[in-house]
Amino acid sequence: MQHPETMSASHITFALFGNIYQQEKSKAIQQVISCLQDYGANIIIEEEYYDFLRCSEMIGDDVFNTFCGSDFIADFAISMGGDGTLLKTASQVREKQIPILGVNMGRLGFLADVNATDFLQTLDAIYHDDYAVEDRALIRVESNGEPIDSYPCALNDVAILKRDSASMISIRASIDGDYLTTYQADGLIISTPTGSTAYSLSNGGPIIVPRTGVLLITAVAPHSLNVRPIVIPDTAAIELTVSSRSHTFLVAIDGRSTKMPEGTTLRLTRAPYRVKVVKRPGTRYFSTLREKMMWGADTRDERTPIADN
Repeated sequence: MQHPETMSASHITFALFGNIYQQEKSKAIQQVISCLQDYGANIIIEEEYYDFLRCSEMIGDDVFNTFCGSDFIADFAISMGGDGTLLKTASQVREKQIPILGVNMGRLGFLADVNATDFLQTLDAIYHDDYAVEDRALIRVESNGEPIDSYPCALNDVAILKRDSASMISIRASIDGDYLTTYQADGLIISTPTGSTAYSLSNGGPIIVPRTGVLLITAVAPHSLNVRPIVIPDTAAIELTVSSRSHTFLVAIDGRSTKMPEGTTLRLTRAPYRVKVVKRPGTRYFSTLREKMMWGADTRDERTPIADN
């Protein structure tokens, strides 16, 4: 490996984001910052995350430039946490088209798949331009013709859900103006291929390989057993109109929930830009899938004897 001091690459600016709720999901931050400093990188830290690190005494008296929300300029973003933290990072990167490097400090990482122990190797690959970037599609949500939420795009999924203990809701769905069906259910999930291994999967939806040009519609606890997930082209526009006995419902965009009045018409389309995710050299989706889903693993307790046939 070439020593960073001998490299002629210009300074690269990294914007750091992280989980502010669980200290263990940022415990590698000192190692990450040390590696970046060794390479002469410019480091800026999201303000709320910086305050958390200082209060938790995870960083010392080093002075770093900070920024608020999406008000920053950088070459790369680094997400310290799990997939949820990376989703939050994506909502701040927005249409900047900055590649996001997910350092996985969580239990399950499809997006954030760089372990802290692999960070130096990955950083070296970035400085040597030996890395891959995957483009991931997003879903854009409009409510009655207007963007919903402060950031109306989802990298994983958009969920339309009943509120609290309210009765099931009715969701009238149309695809490109053609009536599909009216779902009687606890909710409806519209996910990207990236989000197919998240909320949709727990409700019986299929796994879809990333960068496949489709959207997935999955019902949450449907009233009818005949209702099944459906895959549609991501060039299609989905229109949903919701009725509810409580007269309100929730729209969750990558987990960011907004209360909406019944009768609201939602329009979901593919966003006009994509999120870029840095992948380690040699990373393979199917090997990651096998590992995370534990396919082929014998989960039986080794202490439990197996009866002879």
